[in-house]
Amino acid sequence: KAENFLKKQPTVTRMITTVGQSSDGMGAVQATPYKSEIDVVLVDKNQRDESSFVIAAKMRRALEKELVGAKVRTVPVGLMGAERAPLALVVTGTDLESAMKFAEQAEAQLRTIDGASEIRLSTEGGNPEINVQVDRDKMTALGLNLQSVGMTMQTAFSGNDDGKYRTGDYEYDINIIYSAFNRSSIADVENLRFINNQGEQIRLSQFATVTESSGASFLERRDKTPSVTINAQTVGRPTGTVAQEWEAKFSQLKKPAGVDYVWSGDMENQSEGFGSLGYALLAALILVYLVMVALYDSFVYPFVVMFSVPLAIIGVLVALALTNNSLNVFTILGIIMLIGLVAKNAILLVDFANIRKAAGETTFNALLQANHARLRPILMTTIAMVFGMIPIALAKGAAAEMNNGLAWVVIGGLLSSLFLTLIVVPVIYMIFDNLIARFSKGPKVNYEEAMHEDYVPIEDGKEHLDF
Repeated sequence: KAENFLKKQPTVTRMITTVGQSSDGMGAVQATPYKSEIDVVLVDKNQRDESSFVIAAKMRRALEKELVGAKVRTVPVGLMGAERAPLALVVTGTDLESAMKFAEQAEAQLRTIDGASEIRLSTEGGNPEINVQVDRDKMTALGLNLQSVGMTMQTAFSGNDDGKYRTGDYEYDINIIYSAFNRSSIADVENLRFINNQGEQIRLSQFATVTESSGASFLERRDKTPSVTINAQTVGRPTGTVAQEWEAKFSQLKKPAGVDYVWSGDMENQSEGFGSLGYALLAALILVYLVMVALYDSFVYPFVVMFSVPLAIIGVLVALALTNNSLNVFTILGIIMLIGLVAKNAILLVDFANIRKAAGETTFNALLQANHARLRPILMTTIAMVFGMIPIALAKGAAAEMNNGLAWVVIGGLLSSLFLTLIVVPVIYMIFDNLIARFSKGPKVNYEEAMHEDYVPIEDGKEHLDF
């Protein structure tokens, strides 16, 4: 039914069906007789109007109506097979029951948030099992120990293939295990016999309680404690936005004693990536400042140049908002690139102003001349960079979304820096120059009046030096 339905979809080109197993993140495969998966290949992005996430969500809703009673979920496929869920919360506890209880409550809260889909728990209950509760005092009194009991039960029900049979160049495993007839019911487990240190036969029911129960289908641990992971896909909204809204809701729930949670998936990767990129951003700012200190031989004028960086951040935020992009690892890389690009505009202005001041111009006239003289090179370099980034920003090919945000960040930062640097940087330069003149120890000199003073020749052609 699922194959026939998918064949009729115009966006599907081909598919591969696998019965009896399901894929998980990082290429992991789990053999389950009651599960199957269909790998679907869509048409190229330029031949469809919607993203793969939207198409997957629509197909899931349609298949749920076609396959009554079946659970359907869709996951994106990467280089290593099915990718991990971008939104993942790991709930840990002292025991699986308490962790599962809080995880189910948090899962119910996530279902009320827009943008979250394919919500599921990593562990599902209802898996039939036989529980053996050993009384250690009785076991010791009967001359048995836990190691021998565990090894005997493992050999009886799972087998032991330590023995080998070799014939010629071939070697075969010898698997010692109870026959299927002797391990088909709970009574067979209770009647399992052990040999104590005195050679006596002891049945399992003499020192252990054997009961039938249902347990988790998958045992998961985080930092050596039982855990349950809540996985979900995000459609139409950034993962970080959905996670913040979800955390605001489930943090108000009453947690059982010993229960805690930690983010996994994209949120964990983002926190680690943002931390390292934050250090890179700070290092870039410090290195640019120190290089300009060495070139200008001053600590003040490089600080004026660094004021161009916040001006570019304004354009970055506006560009991200207009293009509906989120702040991610790639956009932060674009911000790091902008530090050197936008500082170039301020360097042109400050350097030319310093040259004109050394020639005798006032600070105001020097800044005015710097704006007139350096406007053209600033325009040329900015326009060239913006036009070079436009093809990357408008790219529509496979995986183009990763580079689109970076390009829009560079374009927005350069455009805002182009206009604001010509206004703000000269004002900051004037303010710092006045502060330097006010707090300097030397006498104040009015250079404009000094340029118009009358020439006074030296008497007798001799130089007069005062000591």
